[in-house]
Amino acid sequence: MEKQIAKQVVKISVRNLIEFLLRIGDIDNRVASGGNKEAMQLGSKIHRKIQRKMGSNYRAEVSLSTMVSFERFDLRIEGRADGIIEEDAGIVIDEIKGVFQELETLGEVREVHKAQAKCYAYIYALQDKQEAITVQITYAHMETEEVKRFRENYTFSQLEDWFLSLVGRYEKWANFQVEWKETRDASIRAVAFPFAYRSGQKELVTSVYKSILRKKKLFIQAPTGVGKTMATIFPGVKAMGEGLGEKLFYLTAKTITRTVAFHAFELLKEQDLRMKVVVLTAKDKICFCEERECNPEHCIYAKGHYDRINEAVYDMLTSIDNMSREKLEEYAKKHRVCPFELSLDITNWVDAVICDYNYVFDPVASLKHFFAEGKQGGYLFLVDEAHNLVERARSMYSAQLYKEDFLQVRRLTKGMDARFTKHLEECNQLLLTMKRTCENYEVIDSVSHLILKLMNLMGDLERFLEECKDTEVRKVVLEFYFQVRTFLYIHERLDHSYIIYDELESDGRFKLKLFCVNPANNLEERFAQGNSTILFSATFLPIQYYKELLSVKKDDYAVYAQSAFDAAQSKVLIGHDVSTKYTRRNKAMYDKFVSYILQMSTAKQGNYLVFFPSYKMMLEVYECFMERREALQLEEEIECILQSRYMGEEAREIFLENFEEDRAHTLLGFCIMGGIFSEGIDLVADRLIGAAIIGTGLPQVCNERELLKQYFEERAMPGFDFAYLYPGMNKVLQAAGRVIRSEEDTGVILLLDERFKEMRYQEIFPREWENKEECQLESVQGKVEAFWRG
Repeated sequence: MEKQIAKQVVKISVRNLIEFLLRIGDIDNRVASGGNKEAMQLGSKIHRKIQRKMGSNYRAEVSLSTMVSFERFDLRIEGRADGIIEEDAGIVIDEIKGVFQELETLGEVREVHKAQAKCYAYIYALQDKQEAITVQITYAHMETEEVKRFRENYTFSQLEDWFLSLVGRYEKWANFQVEWKETRDASIRAVAFPFAYRSGQKELVTSVYKSILRKKKLFIQAPTGVGKTMATIFPGVKAMGEGLGEKLFYLTAKTITRTVAFHAFELLKEQDLRMKVVVLTAKDKICFCEERECNPEHCIYAKGHYDRINEAVYDMLTSIDNMSREKLEEYAKKHRVCPFELSLDITNWVDAVICDYNYVFDPVASLKHFFAEGKQGGYLFLVDEAHNLVERARSMYSAQLYKEDFLQVRRLTKGMDARFTKHLEECNQLLLTMKRTCENYEVIDSVSHLILKLMNLMGDLERFLEECKDTEVRKVVLEFYFQVRTFLYIHERLDHSYIIYDELESDGRFKLKLFCVNPANNLEERFAQGNSTILFSATFLPIQYYKELLSVKKDDYAVYAQSAFDAAQSKVLIGHDVSTKYTRRNKAMYDKFVSYILQMSTAKQGNYLVFFPSYKMMLEVYECFMERREALQLEEEIECILQSRYMGEEAREIFLENFEEDRAHTLLGFCIMGGIFSEGIDLVADRLIGAAIIGTGLPQVCNERELLKQYFEERAMPGFDFAYLYPGMNKVLQAAGRVIRSEEDTGVILLLDERFKEMRYQEIFPREWENKEECQLESVQGKVEAFWRG
């Protein structure tokens, strides 16, 4: 007898099925979205309260699933009914929705809510052999906890006809998934690493693959030139082909690294790899409109978007594999849909998503389809330049309010809504009381009294936004609404890794902040939703610092990848007779820095970068340098360009293009450490032959840094190092990393500050700097010239 091959099982949740198939109409940001609030789980408490109030005949959170068989696959539809009520008259399926809308204005059930309940009703009736069943939608007001219920009775036959018709509309989508996975996996098996392995690269590939296989987290300190991008993407792709991951997320902090990752996939596709890859671009950048107004009156792509979006997605999926920004724009125009929303929808169907950190980690902006509370997926997270994730995560998981914003909204809406004004004033008065006792900043134990007032305000905000016709007023109130909503959500997450503080800022504004000091717990929530996470950076030192702030697991793996370059390719010199300490900053010290820069740049003609700890210091040294250049008549020998404070994309490109030109004189670029030119730029070979790093990069002393310091010291950890030293030295290492980018590169790195002699700083130096030397102004030129002579 011939063995029957088991059909593939395609899974989808009830909620995702309904929201995907039944969406219609316009994108309209003028209507506050209840879906967003639900996605943020603001309604989870109200769910539990209502469920607890029900009697013994009420079963809460009942898991239900059913399988529908098709020719090539079985479709498994699953979810949890909020409640099942056993009454004398029969079974009632309860679907609870938390809303801020006034219940007396709610005249009918929203179609997507009813459809979810009908799905659960059908599945339950099928399994329990019920000939008839009742569907109940319970709307609960988030502030008052008042409820309003709608009921409707159905026969099993009615539900079955409706359900099978609905599922039939999903068949082509599920069929695409099945066929595509077979095509993709077959192509992956034939793919080999596209290069000859560099030194340390094969070991890195093996470490990544083993970490994925064992469902572990891996921290990689990988010096420039190891080829981190391909060394992480290739084993990730191979692991997917073996069923070790469902979807790959390549996460970056900068646009340039997203481009590099996309090119890595394109390189693998030269071996006939079939993978669908999308690059997500920020809404402001990809929007077709000059002014982003996401509503049908201002944007033709918003009008009727949901009527056309599924057709646009299916067309794109079945036509191309590489979903670049240009392709997304092309298909968005073809189908007249929003390009940004199209890109988000495409993520549900592709194999790899290349995007900014916030699409995965930000609790407000993350892709809810993948990262809703409690959702598990076989995701593989590849986190590039992961040293950036510490500060980014702190920001994403923190929230703040300004008292002055309450006053602005109150003035703007005066006379429009008395109840709204009353609740604004109550919040303002509480903040005013706090402000009167705050001289600089103050750590606070609790803000629960304000939270109650903010909850009251949320209902008014939503109602006001739905009724307001004044575009300019609505824009300000909408931004304020998002701030309040985020503050409430972050307050729900508070734990020992947070500090609550208020601060009277130098401009007189009064701030209340929920400050996420250690984001590890929040990040772990997201990591746990995937199979494996690979975090990598060229500047991941000291690794224990990053492990403390990016993970709660004690058994994470960590590797230090071997450098592909010979240490002799660079010369690291520590100028220890200069200092950037505030007490030492004066004209004489600046003249010394100028002398160092001249010694470096005149020893060999070429392109150099000079990095400074602040704009102010950069401008002051720059002026001294220009005076000296004129006095020495070096205008034709040394060309200088300066990073400006606010540079757009075009200005950045022009700045970098200077380094690509061939010239017969030296080029000096003056930049900010930790800025746009100290990370993520590749100036290979003779396009950059040296860098001077002025200062240790320590952040300026401020209230928030001092709070960080105190927090870690109270936990017997090195507070100064965590708050100042490690973040500062990361900037130094990033800036220095611009010099050696390829096997052909040679260059000089000057570290100009007496503190670089101290052990606490040198302990963070990478292994590749083991041949470092100390120097003084009198000896630096000889050492640099000797290096260039070889």
